Amino acid sequence: MSESKKSEWREKLFYQQKNGYDLIDAEESRLAFAYCEGYKQFLNASRTEREAVREAISIAESEGFVPYVPGMALKAGDRVYQSNRGKALMLAVIGEQPLSEGCVIAGAHVDCPRLDLKQVPMYEDTEMAFFKTHYYGGIKKYQWVAIPLELHGVVALKNGDLIDVVIGRDPDDPQFVITDLLPHLAADQMKKTLAEGITGEGLNILIGSMPYDDEGKDRVKLAILSLLYDDYGITEEDFLSAELVATPAFEARDIGLDRSLIGGYGHDDRVCAYAELRAILDVKTPKRTAVCILADKEEIGSEGVSGMKSRAFETFMEDLCDAQGVALRRCFENSFCISADVCNAFDPNFPEVSEKRNEAKVNYGMGICKYTGARGKSGTSDASAEIVAHLRRLFAENGVVWQLVELGKVDQGGGGTIAKFMAERNIDTIDAGVPVLSMHAPFEVVSKFDCWMTYKGVLAAYNE
Repeated sequence: MSESKKSEWREKLFYQQKNGYDLIDAEESRLAFAYCEGYKQFLNASRTEREAVREAISIAESEGFVPYVPGMALKAGDRVYQSNRGKALMLAVIGEQPLSEGCVIAGAHVDCPRLDLKQVPMYEDTEMAFFKTHYYGGIKKYQWVAIPLELHGVVALKNGDLIDVVIGRDPDDPQFVITDLLPHLAADQMKKTLAEGITGEGLNILIGSMPYDDEGKDRVKLAILSLLYDDYGITEEDFLSAELVATPAFEARDIGLDRSLIGGYGHDDRVCAYAELRAILDVKTPKRTAVCILADKEEIGSEGVSGMKSRAFETFMEDLCDAQGVALRRCFENSFCISADVCNAFDPNFPEVSEKRNEAKVNYGMGICKYTGARGKSGTSDASAEIVAHLRRLFAENGVVWQLVELGKVDQGGGGTIAKFMAERNIDTIDAGVPVLSMHAPFEVVSKFDCWMTYKGVLAAYNE
């Protein structure tokens, strides 16, 4: 056999991945970078799930979406949304085909790991005032000390008023910090494991040190409370009905001399949330109804009324189906869902936890996870071969660069998404999203190329 024939067979039979930048031209690279400027703005405006939903609604309304009112008449091309308690969001563009033919769903989550303030958070010790916290989601606790923090959230008063609190976002605002032990005195701390060096009860946020001008006790705490009362009209008791969280005070920034990466807080999973939001905004009149879900509570198991286990999604979809005289179960059994969640990108600094042949790589495109879960595939929906083949065809037809990936070595650990909760509704579902470096850290990193391809992948699914 000639060398040229051997080469031809290699090209035909081998599966060979290529760096995404070798597959696109300069114009598409420019489009990818331009798309990411919008994403960075969204990320900076969305420090909590409430803020992400608020920002998404603002963007959607500027693109013609209107609040859905049960019973309203809808026709192909109409664009509606419904907010779930201000913490989750569902949007739909009505398709040409009836909902009995199913719909195309993309679902991401907009909650992120953070530090929640406890219900009675404020105390004074050695004439310094602090907030007690309870961490939310999977974090490495040591990463949250000695970095600048912001305070975001709401305080619900007994009279029903809701007060928005944002401190640390504006350049002139004060910020906060959790102090760490100096290395000169850290001999015992350094002997502990990373998990033990900083404890959950040790994540106490420093919020002030100037005493109130009187002779009573807890003068610093009183001074801080007086400031909060002057600015927001709240008292210590009002913390009992508050949702206040501390987030890293990092702006989204380009990373690398070539600006090919984005660093920021909350890529998991707002990078996918923005991709599917932008995609549904760019849909005109699809064949099948396009649905975008921005869910809450994924980082703690999709629990609660605003998580993906909630029946809020069924209620929204049942209303749409009832308007067409379609049974919801028939819609679901003919639907397809992309569970748009991030995947782990291979990090050459930590190769021991990965299996390189099946790990996502930066700049290799949208990461498709046939299954997530842990070890023996526990906690996963495990998409069928037919679904993967469907995406192969769809992405090939639409110039979407993608890769099939899994989360690290089999026995190393694992994770989950909303996919299994969509599959439980009898909806064919597969995980797909942006590979992330330093996932769940206060400052994560993603590739602009991968962000762009994830948007293109969701848009291709919507326009199928």
